[in-house]
Amino acid sequence: MRVLVTGGNGHLGFNLVQALLGAGHRVRASVRSLSDGPKTARLSAGNVEIVQAELHRADELRAAMEGIEVLFHAAAVYSYAEPERNAEMLRASILGSELALRAAADAGVRKVVFTSSIVTLPLTRPGAPPVDETQWTEDLRVPYLRAKVEGERVAWRLARERKVNMVSVLPGAMTGPGFVRNTPSLDLIEAMMKGAFRMGVPDMNCPLVDVRDVVTAHLLAAERDCEGRFAVCNDLLPSFEAMIRVMHEIDPRVALPLMRLPSLAAPFLLLAERLNQRLLGTPLTGSRELIATMKGRVFNASNRRAKEVLGWAPAISMEQTLRDTMDALRAREVRAA
Repeated sequence: MRVLVTGGNGHLGFNLVQALLGAGHRVRASVRSLSDGPKTARLSAGNVEIVQAELHRADELRAAMEGIEVLFHAAAVYSYAEPERNAEMLRASILGSELALRAAADAGVRKVVFTSSIVTLPLTRPGAPPVDETQWTEDLRVPYLRAKVEGERVAWRLARERKVNMVSVLPGAMTGPGFVRNTPSLDLIEAMMKGAFRMGVPDMNCPLVDVRDVVTAHLLAAERDCEGRFAVCNDLLPSFEAMIRVMHEIDPRVALPLMRLPSLAAPFLLLAERLNQRLLGTPLTGSRELIATMKGRVFNASNRRAKEVLGWAPAISMEQTLRDTMDALRAREVRAA
């Protein structure tokens, strides 16, 4: 099978490229710039054809699609705490989705596996029934949520108009190895490792899933005769407190929180984050809009459809993915020292 992976040097893209190579497929990977040696070096180590295709360049995307049977559209900009990147993120998701689907249709690509996100599904009140893929969030005040919702909706509209065979995968917060730089999901793990929540942990949860399990879902979506959307997350979506306790068991240097913060403390979370950044060197993980969106709500999505239609199931435990992520973050620190 001749495949194209957009965003081939990203966390998901790189792991997906390696799995496709291991399965014997002919792989082309697109990156934003061929001149960025540090980002393309690890792709060059495998039998991968590397091409340049920026998401706002229709000509580059059309050239990248030539001769491709299956497109894995995994390229994205993922950010919560960098408002200066909001315009770039929206353009990459909305315009990038449009141009990628048009290029795939023009090139006669047989199937598109589109990477969306679990954040396109609504949050719920604690204790409410889980949501499924038929539902879409209507709260778009967080730019990243807006980008993912509008980008996927554009892709579905064009897939119908141009008769492109498309499925979308909606991963949770991806952890696990194979990254060069942090995503917001990895920032959260790093912040927990460095003690950002030792004085108190917010009553929030995380739609955790290992990147290797997300890769498996993408491969199954490409291979199976299926359609529609597939939420891909662990069976249980752990609280921040539960994650930190597991991390503490893995490495006792990870500080346990002294208490669970009441909801009244939500307005002060950003102030605490900035203080931790100065004192502990922890990354920023949130924004005012994100905290407001999460207040009194939880991630609560069902992975039932992925199990029943794709035959997918999470294979990597929360303990294993956290252990592997922590090891990768620490190994990077050692290399940088």
